[in-house]
Amino acid sequence: MSSTTTNGIAQTHHKTSAKRKPEESLLVSNYNFTVVFTPAEEGGYTVTCPVLPGLVTEGDTLREAREMAREAITGYLEVLMKHGQPLPEKKSRVRTEQIEIKVMAAA
Repeated sequence: MSSTTTNGIAQTHHKTSAKRKPEESLLVSNYNFTVVFTPAEEGGYTVTCPVLPGLVTEGDTLREAREMAREAITGYLEVLMKHGQPLPEKKSRVRTEQIEIKVMAAA
C-alpha cells in the first residue's frame, strides 16, 4: 500500500484481487474530498463538494449527510470512469475559511 498527498487531495493506493486472477488485480485508490455541510431550513443538511460540480445531496442528521456524501461522491466518480472522463486533478486545491465582513447599517 502507498499513500500520497498532492495539492489538498489525499490518495491511498493498494492492489486487490478479490475473487480475481492475479493478472486481473485492480488498483484501488482512496480519495479525501472537502465537502460543505449547510444546515437546511427544514432541518438536516445539504452537502456539496466544490471539486465535483453539480454534486448535491442531503441528510436529516450530520451522520446521515456524511454517509449520503460518501455515496454521492462514489457514484459521481464511477460515472466519470464509466464515460472515460478524468477524475479530479491532483492540482485542484480547495481552501475553506471564514472571513469577517463589517456591514454599515443606516441608522
